[in-house]
Amino acid sequence: MSESAKPQPQGKGEKTHGGDSSYVGIDAILEQMRRKAMKQGFELNIMVVGQSGLGKSTLVNTLFKSKVSRKSVQPDPEERIPKTIEIKSISHDIEEKGVRMKLTVIDTPGFGDQINNENCWQPIMKFINDQYEVYLQEEININRKKRIPDSRVHCCIYFIPPTGHCLRPLDVEFMRRLSKVVNIVPVIAKADTLTLEERDYFKQTIREELRANGIDVYPQKEFDEDAEDRMINDKIREMIPFAVVGSDQEYQVNGKRILGRKTKWGTIEVENIAHCEFAYLRDLLIRTHMQNIKDITGSIHYETYRVRRLNESNIHFSAHLSDGPAVQPKANGQPEEQPPIAPQANGVAAQHEALSHEM
Repeated sequence: MSESAKPQPQGKGEKTHGGDSSYVGIDAILEQMRRKAMKQGFELNIMVVGQSGLGKSTLVNTLFKSKVSRKSVQPDPEERIPKTIEIKSISHDIEEKGVRMKLTVIDTPGFGDQINNENCWQPIMKFINDQYEVYLQEEININRKKRIPDSRVHCCIYFIPPTGHCLRPLDVEFMRRLSKVVNIVPVIAKADTLTLEERDYFKQTIREELRANGIDVYPQKEFDEDAEDRMINDKIREMIPFAVVGSDQEYQVNGKRILGRKTKWGTIEVENIAHCEFAYLRDLLIRTHMQNIKDITGSIHYETYRVRRLNESNIHFSAHLSDGPAVQPKANGQPEEQPPIAPQANGVAAQHEALSHEM
């Protein structure tokens, strides 16, 4: 074979196009992005909120088919309901088909379990804002990290008790306030305690109450990017809240191993859409909208917080400048000017209070 006839080595991920002289290779960027993303891995931070006994830990385990909930990893048989709301998080490294993801599950034991639940949403609001603040401080550092660790809460799954009647005032107040700072996905917990007719009525009642109280849960209509997005998300909005059943127990049904809950009337198949809507919730959070959930967290919720914090810092600094430099007498009786207070290198005062950044 002559030197000119030798085949040229093909680059990694490069496609051959059979001598197509019009081919430029712009589509190769997708393969480059895929390889980079595979190397970096992904992060997902999910918060679960609801009173005790609604199956929060079980549902999270079912979502990821792993023992990822706090109670599964740190079992405490004598755990009692805390007198105040506690925020507890646990992280896992999950890998599937070469894709690595750091999953953080944030639990809120004590929420809604007290006789007086007034302002019980405040510790959760503070925690969410604290994570925004940590990210902001990392972002505005002069020598910031190449990749900032992301501890921001991407999604909050809110568990509604299966009363079959209407939302409680606590449910309305929590979602009304928190929907402005985080993506909320409401679910009806333990939906197998309701008949199909009761379930449909309850879902319709909840949707009407959400609209009446101006509560915008995920996926938010105002953030639909185009007509195709709107069509897909409209179908999801018609199903919210998802009526779910969680189980990490496997049973044999018609020769297949399935996740389900066994009763004397039969087995409730968790992933069977004829039995419950768990599969729709899983698809939304993991298979179809995970990246969109993270994008809205960064470009909408975090951005709202960031703008407000920087504006507050500018106002604070301007107030110091308007006061003028401090004047003190010298030993010879002549006044000595003190230099004005300068902002920190990162432009944001170190001392701050967590904001609720409500609209």
